[in-house]
Amino acid sequence: MNVRVKAFAMFREVMDKDIDIPLAANATVVELLAEIIRRYPGFQEMVFERPGALKQFVNILHNGRNIQFENGLDTPLAEGDLIALFPPVGGG
Repeated sequence: MNVRVKAFAMFREVMDKDIDIPLAANATVVELLAEIIRRYPGFQEMVFERPGALKQFVNILHNGRNIQFENGLDTPLAEGDLIALFPPVGGG
């Protein structure tokens, strides 16, 4: 299956802004992130505090819904899903 990934803000410094990633059937968000890390080595340090723990304020949307309100990193993916990756944002 293919999943579309859109990266925003500083994530675009280490990866393409819009990519399609082929995954095995029944893959989850954590498997998608592992594939992104494999393709884009600088991505891991930007997203994870430690293995399995997202940095605070990193937001991952699955078809417009934050994965925190689904099954977190274990959220299942399906053909044609859209994942949006948003890094922490500061401002004032």
